[in-house]
This record gives sequence, C-alpha cells and structure tokens, in this order.
Amino acid sequence: MNADKQYLGIVKNILENGSLGNNRTGMSAYKLPHQIMQFDLEKEFPILTTKFVAFKTSIKEILWIWQKQSNDVRELQKWNCHIWDEWMLNDGTIGKAYGYQLKEYKQVDTLLDLLKNNPESRRMVVDLWNVKDLPEMALYPCAFLTMWDVASDGRLNCMLVQRSGDMGLGVPFNMAQYAALTHMIAQVSGLKAGLFTHVINNAHIYQNHVEALKVQLARLDEAYEAPKIVLNKDVKNFYDFKPEDIVLENYKHHGKLPMAVSV
Repeated sequence: MNADKQYLGIVKNILENGSLGNNRTGMSAYKLPHQIMQFDLEKEFPILTTKFVAFKTSIKEILWIWQKQSNDVRELQKWNCHIWDEWMLNDGTIGKAYGYQLKEYKQVDTLLDLLKNNPESRRMVVDLWNVKDLPEMALYPCAFLTMWDVASDGRLNCMLVQRSGDMGLGVPFNMAQYAALTHMIAQVSGLKAGLFTHVINNAHIYQNHVEALKVQLARLDEAYEAPKIVLNKDVKNFYDFKPEDIVLENYKHHGKLPMAVSV
C-alpha cells in the first residue's frame, strides 16, 4: 500500500503541476524533475496493487540484464518475454546497451566481490552510462545507475537513479524489479534487504496515458496490502537464480490498465 501511495503521489503531482512538452518519441508528455520514492524492504515489497504489474516479466528482464548480462533480445524471447522487441536491431541485439556494459566491465562480479570482501566500501557503484558507447546503443539506458551500501546492522541498501521515467509503464516495472534485485543480491551476500531508494530525474506521463492513470488514482483508497517476496533459500550464487526462484505471495491487485508504448 505504501508503494501505491508514493507512486500515485508522484502521478498526481505531475498531472497537477507538471509542464507539457515534446520529446523524441513524438508523444507529448507532462513532466516533473527529481521525483523520489523510498522503501524499507524489510517492511514492504514495493509493487503496485492499484493495477496489475507483470512481476514475472519484470524479473525476467532484470535477470537478462544483470545475471545473463546480455544485449541479445533473442535470449529474452526464449523466456517468452517480448518487451524489448521494438528496439531490437538487425543483429538481434540492442547494441552496447544494458547487459553489455555489465559484462564488458565485469561490474556485477566486482559488486559481489566488494560485498563479500569489503562491505564497508563506499565505491559500490554500477554504471550503465558509458559515453563512448552511447552511439552504439539502440536505446540509452533509463535506469542507468545503482549505488550500494551495507549498513552496520547487515542491511543492504540500494539507490537506483533513473534519468527518464515513464510513470505509466516503465516505473512500475523498475521499482519492483530493482527491489527484487536488492533481495537477490542481499541473499547471496549473507545480508538482509534494507532501504531501496528510487530517484527519477525526469518523471513524465505521456498524454495517451493520462486517462488510465486517472482511473488508477481513483483506486488508491482501495489499494491492497503489499505482497511478500519469497526467494529460493537454496540459491547461494547470484548466477544460479532462475525466474521461478523469485515469487510473490498474496499479490492482490486491481485489474490491468493497458497503455501504449512510446518508442
């Protein structure tokens, strides 16, 4: 329920106070800068209940990027996941974007090693924004930066920085999948999931999403309690997680709210 309140608070703020402008997609959008949500993952798993969020699809995407470290859309399609099809290049990839940057510079391995051997480090940063490779990316990374911190009580905190946030479609995915990622990395590092902070530099609502989001806003008073995320406790290595190892228990939600993708 806290997830719905924070998320819909931003949606309401954009609709009431955002400025309408053009962007590269051709679909005008209302936008506000510097929107922030923060969740204590020990108390709540942040997934929306005022509409259905395809949690399993979001998990497949985050594993494709962080675990498979792949830029090959065909690998994602093997999981019957087609959310990247619109950006697939002729070679079947998204160029040097997302998973490519993790694999090329061994960023996930470096993070896992620091969490194990130097948890007090203040240098646990995973960055997908590689200026040199931007021209060879099918899409510049939106959720491009994570910064990690281990608290003295053994809690793993994660801050996600997102340069551009499509509030209707993208952000509900991102908030759930990076919270789940924090749980996964905490488990294999012998830690507990702590704070998840989601910073959105440009939070926007496309004009053709406004009516659906007004419907969702009207559901806030009927939001459900947050579900519980359950990981397969036998998984001790991050690279061993499978989509079926990450499940939600008691995910109650309102109906779907279809929205068109602005490519």
